[in-house]
Amino acid sequence: MPKVLSHNLVRTMFLLSVITVVLELVDSSNCTSRRCLSNVLIDKNLLSQPQNDSCTQEVRVPILEYQTLEVNTKQLHLLILLQASIEWEDPELAWDTSVYKFDEVILPVDKIWTPELFVTNAITSTLKHSSANVLVYSNGTVKDNLIINAEVNCEVNLFNYPFAYDVCPVAVQAWGTDKCGTTLKFGDLILTDNSHGDWQTVDADLQKKRDDRNYIHVELKLKSTNPFLTLMLPSYLIIFVDIVSFALPLRGGGRNAFKVTLVLSFTLFINILNSQLPGDSECSPIIRPHFCICLIFLVVSMVVSMLTTRLSLEGQLVFCCWSKGSAPKITENKEQNEDEEIKADISTIQPNGSENSQILRKVAKYLETHETNEAEKERQHKFADMLDKTFFWIYFLGGLGYLVIMTVIMLNYKCEVNHFDFWHN
Repeated sequence: MPKVLSHNLVRTMFLLSVITVVLELVDSSNCTSRRCLSNVLIDKNLLSQPQNDSCTQEVRVPILEYQTLEVNTKQLHLLILLQASIEWEDPELAWDTSVYKFDEVILPVDKIWTPELFVTNAITSTLKHSSANVLVYSNGTVKDNLIINAEVNCEVNLFNYPFAYDVCPVAVQAWGTDKCGTTLKFGDLILTDNSHGDWQTVDADLQKKRDDRNYIHVELKLKSTNPFLTLMLPSYLIIFVDIVSFALPLRGGGRNAFKVTLVLSFTLFINILNSQLPGDSECSPIIRPHFCICLIFLVVSMVVSMLTTRLSLEGQLVFCCWSKGSAPKITENKEQNEDEEIKADISTIQPNGSENSQILRKVAKYLETHETNEAEKERQHKFADMLDKTFFWIYFLGGLGYLVIMTVIMLNYKCEVNHFDFWHN
């Protein structure tokens, strides 16, 4: 009897289990909610690209937002942010709306195939989905949003720095090889937040080099106010002050000390701002040789001022010859000896007629020698002053002409750079 009861109990439990499974299957087959539809589509495990006869999949990009985050003038890199709204067709994700009464459903982004966009000329790039879900429509259309952060290698033309202006291509593509893969069809490009730091994004538009080579044509312009005030204007003012310093007296050494101070100050200025200057590129910034030329102007002005000062005081520019260099000292010693002799004669001798005439001759000779020396010194000073004024006008016209020419070159000259060398064919 116990065996019969045990056997009946087992049979009853088995029948109940079968009935439960059957009921669950019936319930699941009758489930038409969005979540049930989502689970049905997930169970298809469609992780590969939709395949068709042409071996390509078209991905539409109706809206592409571009933003320049930073322009690194030291390494010539462009930091950008792209936000793309994409959509494509996947027929195997379509469903019968007579069974499931919905036109759209949400699926996890990692449960189906999604296209990948990348920047061809990027050094580093990160792609992520703006959400963990995608929107799928009943006809198989899938919509997604992508965010791309990229560091683009862009040979920005910095020749005209701080009046730099150039274009930079940002090539946006999808995977493809041997006529298979993904093709992109772009819609509208939106430029957002076009001003960051010293650089401004003037314009951005979509262009093509080939049917399969799409790129964003980005026009960049440097805001010249800040670098002009911190780099160019000080160099102009220092040259101007050096020109005005010719108004200081030639003798006395004050002018020479001032010019030495200018040279040292400008050298220190260049060393301090060296970290702020842009890096070298195919078109090296002309501001670097500009600073060198300004320093040459200052040094030449300082040296000429020292030489004219020596010429005014000594009457010569010879430094190594002892005989010429000691001639003024010998003349001066001779004058001092004669002066002392005359004063001694006047103070110790009671003059008579012949002695008076002798003293007068000595006094006259002394005065004649003194006047001759003073006239020679005046002639030397006038000659040095004439050379100084001549150099001033040469320096003034040369410095002014140089600054005008350099400014015109910075504003108007265009250095050509090949921005598409990342596409080899």
